[in-house]
Amino acid sequence: MAREISSVGVIGLGTMGAGIAEVLARSGVSVVAVEIDDDGVSRGRGHLEHSTERAVSGGKLDAGGRDALLGRIRYTTSLAELSDVDLVIEAIPESLEAKSDVFAQLDKITGPDTIFVSNTSSLSITEIGVHTARPGKVVGMHFFNPAPILKLVEIVRTVVTEPDVITDVVAFAERLGKTPVVIGDRAGFIANALLFGYLNHAVRMYEQRYATREDLDAAMRFGCGYPMGPLALLDLIGLDTAYEILDTMYHQSRNRLHAPAPLLKQMITAGLLGRKTGQGFYTYDEPDSPTVTDAVTKSTVDTGSAREVRKVGVVGTGTMATGIVEVFAKRGYEVILRARSAEKAAASVARVKKSLDKAVVKGKLSEEAAAAALGRISPAVEFEELADVDLVVEAVAEDLAVKQAVFAALDDVVKPGAVLATTTSSLPVIECAAATSRPSDVVGVHFFNPAPVMKLVEVVSTIATAPDVIATVDAVCAAVGKHPVHCGDRAGFIVNALLFPYLNDAVKMLEAHYAEADDIDTAMKVGCGLPMGPFELLDVVGLDVSLAIQRTLFNEFREEGFAPAPLLEHLVTAGRLGRKTGKGFKDYSAR
Repeated sequence: MAREISSVGVIGLGTMGAGIAEVLARSGVSVVAVEIDDDGVSRGRGHLEHSTERAVSGGKLDAGGRDALLGRIRYTTSLAELSDVDLVIEAIPESLEAKSDVFAQLDKITGPDTIFVSNTSSLSITEIGVHTARPGKVVGMHFFNPAPILKLVEIVRTVVTEPDVITDVVAFAERLGKTPVVIGDRAGFIANALLFGYLNHAVRMYEQRYATREDLDAAMRFGCGYPMGPLALLDLIGLDTAYEILDTMYHQSRNRLHAPAPLLKQMITAGLLGRKTGQGFYTYDEPDSPTVTDAVTKSTVDTGSAREVRKVGVVGTGTMATGIVEVFAKRGYEVILRARSAEKAAASVARVKKSLDKAVVKGKLSEEAAAAALGRISPAVEFEELADVDLVVEAVAEDLAVKQAVFAALDDVVKPGAVLATTTSSLPVIECAAATSRPSDVVGVHFFNPAPVMKLVEVVSTIATAPDVIATVDAVCAAVGKHPVHCGDRAGFIVNALLFPYLNDAVKMLEAHYAEADDIDTAMKVGCGLPMGPFELLDVVGLDVSLAIQRTLFNEFREEGFAPAPLLEHLVTAGRLGRKTGKGFKDYSAR
């Protein structure tokens, strides 16, 4: 049986501490809130009154409930007032010295059974705990901001934390309506350890001018379904906070990918800390405001120079190819679907028809529009039948030799001035262009699966791609309702280059027995608002596909941190490829 925790001390009433106090009081817990001086108490009280007033106006709390909540919180500037509490939560700034000093003082004030909790997001719980006479009763309890809303709490145990303490704290977190995950003491815990490496990588991309801030953020929102793009999220977190977390992670891991991007330090020095100062990667109308006021980064693409596109060719018969055919046909383009045989072409057209029929049943498309779209599709077997198309989209297997053969064949038959596009997600576009006599007409146009649903298209220019080809693809994307983002021709483009190192880090975390797959998935979904956890996503993508992409990234960038996790390689070798084989990181055979 977990012990009953009825009174809790909260030290530090900044945004996080005040939020934790609100969570506790909302659950019926008596709170003793401690700040360093009367001004701190006043600010903390203001945070709580403002937050609860918002809850009332939003219909999430009535006036009586608000009064009862605020009545459970007693404010003080003296740690001595915590002598009778069952548990103390420290939520002061991220300083090991300051936190250790607080716990050393609490040792002399509280009873021997009082549990000491740190809300640190980056410091070692072990290092904090050794400054007390009761390291076995010290635990991390990492709430996420805003604490009254976000459900995840990371419960961090050290090698000496007593098992009963973990049991008590887990039960307490559940009583507060939170979703606890229990993990070991490592920099960044789960969510930050996986999140901040990804954010840092995005800053480096921006720093290198590989993509604009808008394209980086749009790529992850539209391509992965993330609630925010990485640079907008950094502005929300605060660049100084992000720097501290990354720096702490780097000093523990010595992983170069955790070393804060130099641009972060420069922006912090200039006072550009994000939303809280009114300016970070974006400019806001005032400090703490979410409203962006600065102009969108000027596009270098002159859409006025776009070539006319009326007829489109699609080479391939797989899921991606048929999805792209549907996208163009629904938007009024004549489409020639080229397959290796008449049977394969007919089967592909039938799959498009099935998808269109499904859209009609769901009320997303009229019967007339579906019939008209199907009527615009012409199956073909010979490359010569693509001779007069204005745009060809190659969507064959991810095999460079196969793609090069397709581009060589297109070069022989397609009219001059036509745009030749590849949907590759991992191969160099310039290698496809080199198989033609017109590399300036070749571009990467990476659709996302399922193509009829996903809005994002990565437009990949090589060193040879002509500006009017990019303009043409942009215009076509607009015509078919897609959101284009631009990047250069290097492994992973934007989305895969940011996504797969994060997935690989999750596998390494599991491999090290740091946390269970389900807990890691829960942490990223509940703590970061991601639509899927890393292991759910890996199983959907396919472990073989994921491994191939990770190897491509490692071979291009030669970053030690990009080396595929051995566990991923072993599962692929064993034939556990994810949902498609019934087993991956999880077992789907019994479902």
